[in-house]
Amino acid sequence: MLSVPRVLQAFTGKPEENEVLKYPYETNIRVTLGPQPPCTQVEDAQFWFDAGRKGLYLCVGNEWVSVLAAKERLDYVEEHQKLLTSSETLGIEVFRIPQAGLFVVTANRKATSAVYKWTEGKFVSYQSIPTHQAQAWRHFTIGKKIFLAVANFEPDEKGREFSVIYKWSHRKLKFTPYQSIATHSARDWEAFEVDGEHFLAVANHREGDNHNIDSVIYKWNPATRLFEANQTIATSGAYDWEFFSVGPYSFLVVANTFNGTSTKVHSHLYVRLLGSFQLFQSFPVRHQHEPQLSITGHRACRVHLLDR
Repeated sequence: MLSVPRVLQAFTGKPEENEVLKYPYETNIRVTLGPQPPCTQVEDAQFWFDAGRKGLYLCVGNEWVSVLAAKERLDYVEEHQKLLTSSETLGIEVFRIPQAGLFVVTANRKATSAVYKWTEGKFVSYQSIPTHQAQAWRHFTIGKKIFLAVANFEPDEKGREFSVIYKWSHRKLKFTPYQSIATHSARDWEAFEVDGEHFLAVANHREGDNHNIDSVIYKWNPATRLFEANQTIATSGAYDWEFFSVGPYSFLVVANTFNGTSTKVHSHLYVRLLGSFQLFQSFPVRHQHEPQLSITGHRACRVHLLDR
């Protein structure tokens, strides 16, 4: 029924022959099913029903005109693949390398994280990377250089606490260790560029039992080809950094979670002025529990396809 007024649905017409009663607005029409048929003068004024899109179309001139169509939704997701991981996965990063393909890297809680490559319609294991309770990965580029930075939460076997930047080797077609940076229970890396200069910000969560510590912004030095400490910012149980721009202004916001005694804290927004980030605005926040980020399930990741 195409928008039939409710009042008309209460009446029936009297058939001329011994047939089933019909409403006065009903009629017999020819509707074509299946793939889209041609729309020419022959099919003019005929209907076509697209079962896949749940739409009814009318041939007008040389064009199929929508008469009744289901509302388009973009939230149809179906499972495509399961990625078995060595332990609980706390973060995931998807990126593309020119001439190499599409990749996914998982941040696994235990000793090894993994890189997967899209091959023949699915992700397959490509490279294993030693990590220490990895929380997150960040992919970024500087010129033709391709990097992956991992935020390690726990120290290594020798008690050393650091996170690592890996660089893509065009010869080996693998990521190789490039630079180690001392961090404290790192939760996140944020890579960004301001006026042609490249930066990395690490969210240091705590040092021992002390959550009120500095997080650090590192700047790429083209001469040494290394990241060097550029600015420290006081944080309280820092969990995440995000960079964005508004017009000519560059902003960096940190999510604070815990000050050692309370989860009622302030997160802060910084604006870059005169070569450094300066406090711009504070947001009072309160966490009922310390936030945890997990990717669908334990020891497995699920890859879904968005049906558009």
